[in-house]
Amino acid sequence: MDKVFDLIIIGAGPAGLSASIYASRYKLNHLVIGKEIGGQISEAWEIENYPGFEKISGKELMQKFSQQAKKLGAEIIQETAAQVKKQGENFEISLSDGKTYLAKTIIFALGMKARKANISGEDNFIGKGVSYCATCDGMFFRNKKVVVVGGGDSAATAALQLAEFATEVKILYRGEEVRFEPAWMEKIENNQKIELVLNTVVKEIKGEGKVSSVICDQRGEEKEIFTEGVFVEIGTVPGVGIVKDLRVEVDENDYIIVDQEQKTNLENIWAAGDATTNSNKFRQVITAAAEGAVAVGSVYKKIKLNK
Repeated sequence: MDKVFDLIIIGAGPAGLSASIYASRYKLNHLVIGKEIGGQISEAWEIENYPGFEKISGKELMQKFSQQAKKLGAEIIQETAAQVKKQGENFEISLSDGKTYLAKTIIFALGMKARKANISGEDNFIGKGVSYCATCDGMFFRNKKVVVVGGGDSAATAALQLAEFATEVKILYRGEEVRFEPAWMEKIENNQKIELVLNTVVKEIKGEGKVSSVICDQRGEEKEIFTEGVFVEIGTVPGVGIVKDLRVEVDENDYIIVDQEQKTNLENIWAAGDATTNSNKFRQVITAAAEGAVAVGSVYKKIKLNK
C-alpha cells in the first residue's frame, strides 16, 4: 500500500518552506515539492526589509529557510508537480518525472512568475538579450549597455544590480512618474550609470541573432535606443495553472481565493503565499511566510484535532 502523507506542500518558496517548518513542529508527516528552492525571491539581489537581517540576498535568505526546514526533518523533492487529482479520500500528486505521491491534505504555495511585456520581438530574443532576471543574467552584460522596462520596485532593484556590471542602464517607463520606494529612488538618483527615461513605450526589440536595439514611442515620436540587453521588470502574475484543473476558485486576476485560515473552496486544500488573495496581496517574504504558518496551523487542527 502506498504511503499517504498527512500533508504535501507544493512550492518551495517562503510560504512553502515556512509551512514545512511549522508542519515539522506539529509532527505532521509531510513532503515539500518544488522545482526551485526559494522560488522567485531567490532572484532578489538585495532584501532590506526582512526582520533580523539588515541586508541579505534573496538566495542567501532562502538557503537559510531551506536549511532550517531540512534540519527539522523536511523532505524536499526538487521536481515539478504536473498534476493533482482526487483519489478516494486522498489526493494523488503526479510529478514531471512520473513519480506519484498521496496526501490527505495539500497546501499550494505556488508563488508568482514573471509577467511578459508582449513587445514585438520579445519571445524571439529570450536568452539572446531579453531577460526577466537581473540576478541570474546581470553578469553576462559586463561593460555593455542595457535597458530595464518597468516603473516599479522590481525595475528599480534590477537597474541597481545591473549598474554593477553594465556601463549604462536606462530605465524605460511608459508613465509620467515611477513608483519606486523612496529608498530605491534615492539610490538610483545617486547612481551616475542609471538614467530614467519616462513617457516611453517600448514597441519592438530588434537585432540579428541577439538584441541590438529597441524601438520606442516617446511622447508620440519614434526613437531607437541601442542596447545589448533588455530586462523586462513589469511585475508578476500568479503561477496557478495546476490548481485550475481541480476547480479551485480564483479571482479575476487568477489569485487563489482563501479565507482567514488559508482554506480554499475545496475540502482539504489550502493555499499560501503571493498567489493568494490574503495579506491584501502585499507580496512580501514576510507575508508569504506568515500565510504558510497559518495554513499549517489550520491543517493541524483539521487532521490531528478533528476541528
